[in-house]
Amino acid sequence: MIAKENLFEIKNDEIVFGQNEKRYRLEKDWVKADASTLPVNDCHEMVQDAKGRIVLLTNETKNNVIFFDKKGKVLETWGHDFPGAHGLSITGNDEQFLFATDTVKNQFYKTTIDGRVLQTWNYPVESGKYSETKQFVPTETVITKNGEVYVADGYGIQYITHYDTDGKIKNIFGGRGTEEKHLDNAHGICIDYRATPETLLVTDRTRCCFKRYSLAGEYIETISLPGACVCRPVIKGDYLYAAVLRSPTLENNESGFVIILNKQNKVVSVLCGSEAAYENGKLKPFYQTLKLFKHPHDVMVDDEENLYVCQWNSGKVYPYKFVPVA
Repeated sequence: MIAKENLFEIKNDEIVFGQNEKRYRLEKDWVKADASTLPVNDCHEMVQDAKGRIVLLTNETKNNVIFFDKKGKVLETWGHDFPGAHGLSITGNDEQFLFATDTVKNQFYKTTIDGRVLQTWNYPVESGKYSETKQFVPTETVITKNGEVYVADGYGIQYITHYDTDGKIKNIFGGRGTEEKHLDNAHGICIDYRATPETLLVTDRTRCCFKRYSLAGEYIETISLPGACVCRPVIKGDYLYAAVLRSPTLENNESGFVIILNKQNKVVSVLCGSEAAYENGKLKPFYQTLKLFKHPHDVMVDDEENLYVCQWNSGKVYPYKFVPVA
């Protein structure tokens, strides 16, 4: 379901979004649900499970987690206890688990796929960096292949805390500051497995960039994306996808789009935003060109390369789906 006010410029059903090898068409009315009986509030993040189901996390406590099939049919729902539901990650193969953060409760959780909470983490007092609960406002987790966990404190004091397989603190790095290794709005985190050794990509949304760290927390590089307040980085194949909440220089904060980078950190496609343009080897600032999105918050790529974009503060709309153009 797409809010009517977002459609005034989307008049042609055949409009193509994006450029180069990453081009899409919008699949209108994808979700087969009634918002009056299955409401969403902020649609924060999505993952796909091993059964091919699309899993949506929302901070609507009537149904925090909603499972869809790829045709938009609602399969099941669970969750009433996460008023600040924000980050959603999935791990495991035969048996899968979800990790969710709650920015209101200042906690994050490991659950079964059907919603049973297995472990709860409070603010990391043992790290020596935190003195009270309200300093810790976790926005995202990522889990290594061997079960270690990194959590990004994107709305708190900006540390990345690394936990071992037993859930005990192993390391902490980042934090607010002015050096390259520091973070400001460390909103998302993922493991970049496209090269050896694997590295971490962390959002620095205020500064419109991603920052790369080793798994041990050593700063490596900054991937600058001027004009793009990026949310979490999502790796699929050789590409990095990210929802851009807004452009910081525009008066209208409802100015988001979706950005796609290749393995060489070059922007190859932008949906509803300006194409990548370089001047003296540096990217010129991005900006919204088509008013479809208000505040895109996450992008998910399914096993058929379809894109799903969910949004924050956007009229309580369901996620949008985009189908690749051959």
